[in-house]
Amino acid sequence: MTQPLIIAFDGPAASGKGTLASVIAADYSLPFLDTGLLYRAAGHLAHVLGIDPAQAAQRITPELLNDEALRGREAGERASQVAAIPAVRAALKQFQIDFAHQPSGAVLDGRDIGTVIAPDATVKLFVTATPEIRAERRWKQLVKLNPALTFDEVLSDIRIRDARDSGRADAPLEKAGDALLLDTSDLGIEAAIAAARSLVKDRCGDN
Repeated sequence: MTQPLIIAFDGPAASGKGTLASVIAADYSLPFLDTGLLYRAAGHLAHVLGIDPAQAAQRITPELLNDEALRGREAGERASQVAAIPAVRAALKQFQIDFAHQPSGAVLDGRDIGTVIAPDATVKLFVTATPEIRAERRWKQLVKLNPALTFDEVLSDIRIRDARDSGRADAPLEKAGDALLLDTSDLGIEAAIAAARSLVKDRCGDN
């Protein structure tokens, strides 16, 4: 039986992993899951309904992931907070495992895909960039919605999230031993996409 093609993208916030993962998913005609949206949805739902984040995580459906409210700064901060709760991670873990291991294969991006969700992934990429570069990228996105937002505020958010994600006891943000490292600090979007495509192609053994 042929092993499904599972491609895992991990890395810190605003490293570019989501953009790269979506491109690679399209290249290989694979289903794509931005796992960060699961945590954003859990945090958002818990806030809106006033319920425990673990309860909110159990109510997540694919339709909820299309909510535009999940794209903002507040949703990102809530996601980082609830992702540190073991009960939330446990509630969402099987959802991600099932998605990754569907017969068609899949592409997922997150912070523990290659280490926890799909340690058997065919290809694992760990995408990173300096905190300053990541903050600049995120600030340029968010300032369109909130002109009063400063770069320093976003940089502070990034550093806090990095510390929180790296400090999780159950699944800290870390590079899997067999993951390929892609630092996008000095790469524009097209160069980063080309680099990701090359790494995936080499690991898959494509001609």
